[in-house]
Amino acid sequence: MTVETPTPAQQPQRGLISALVLLTAICVTIVMLVVVIPAARSDPYTRTTLQLSGSAEQGEQLFLLNCAGCHGIAAQGLVGPNLHKVDNRKNNRQLIQQVVSGRTPPMPRFQPEPQAMADLLAYLHSLS
Repeated sequence: MTVETPTPAQQPQRGLISALVLLTAICVTIVMLVVVIPAARSDPYTRTTLQLSGSAEQGEQLFLLNCAGCHGIAAQGLVGPNLHKVDNRKNNRQLIQQVVSGRTPPMPRFQPEPQAMADLLAYLHSLS
């Protein structure tokens, strides 16, 4: 079996092809990181909620009925943490996931209608 040695004219072509393949792989990776992965993480409930404008007043009523037992009437924290400035610690997607998932016991799963969740977010943003 003989191995052919590339001619000097073929060597730059191979280098160019390798560079183009590498550049394509980098572009695909960037597109995956910027577009595909965030879109897959954003479930329909979260997307719908984030498209709505919330009412802090309605959110406060929802909070008092469903959350104050653990977080306190003024959201100062009891069994659950103090929620003042919670939007400095978590973004809206994280807040929604925290509420609906119940991942942090003893917090129960709670998934209000998207408008009610938008109202609750507006209330949480109003806490200083």
